[in-house]
Amino acid sequence: MTTQRVDNDLYRRLGHAWWDDDVGEFSTLRFWVNPVRFGYFKRVIDQEKVLERGKRKLLDVGCGGGLLAEEFARAGFEVAGIDPAPETIDTARAHASTSGLPIEYELGSGEHLPYPDGSFDHVACCDVLEHVDDVDRVVGEISRVLRPGGLFLYDTVNRTFMSKLAVIKIMQDWPSTAISNQPNAHVWDRFIKPAELVTLLDRHGLDQREMRGISPRRNPIATLLDLRQRVKGKITFKELGRRLALRECDSLSVSYMGYAVKGRDNRG
Repeated sequence: MTTQRVDNDLYRRLGHAWWDDDVGEFSTLRFWVNPVRFGYFKRVIDQEKVLERGKRKLLDVGCGGGLLAEEFARAGFEVAGIDPAPETIDTARAHASTSGLPIEYELGSGEHLPYPDGSFDHVACCDVLEHVDDVDRVVGEISRVLRPGGLFLYDTVNRTFMSKLAVIKIMQDWPSTAISNQPNAHVWDRFIKPAELVTLLDRHGLDQREMRGISPRRNPIATLLDLRQRVKGKITFKELGRRLALRECDSLSVSYMGYAVKGRDNRG
């Protein structure tokens, strides 16, 4: 049982800053993670011939400021997003409006999705499952609002020694390399092992199809030096993201992403 709570209030305190260029919690998602995960999801979508079948309605659970929702909207999906932080939703709406993207944002939580059964062809839930209090409930709600045959697209963080070192110690706790100044932005006990997630997916009628890891192309020493350069203010988060060049990989030891398909006989 975890003794720490994830500081999800930061999404209210910093809700205005999702599209700022140099805010650690959000710039890492925007410049590092979003390109590789959306690239993966786009390949899955093409592989499953989603748009060819006319299945275009997608929900982004825990959408934040709309980083991923806007990518899906540009790819031709009819997108809705939901998030529990009002400040974050305000930012997402404003940015979508400025970008000319008709995304429907709503305030709410993954544990209680305010949509009828089978409302969406697909659901994305990224950088979220490791933050919620009831992962089982969130996965169950995602399955409930998914139509049979729809895709569940996700990413999260594995609970391993490597993730504790990389995500908690190096990127969060150690002053010389920490890119976040928000304590408990992540809590290691909340990370989810792939086998645990597969069990939850199966429980709620979601057929796990694939998992892929996310890792930097840079070697560990160069990565540490780059992080140190960022802490000293000598490079921006965007430049740091360019140097790290996160990529899809076979190892699931730190961050991983994947997809599952809603079965015809939902057990959720």
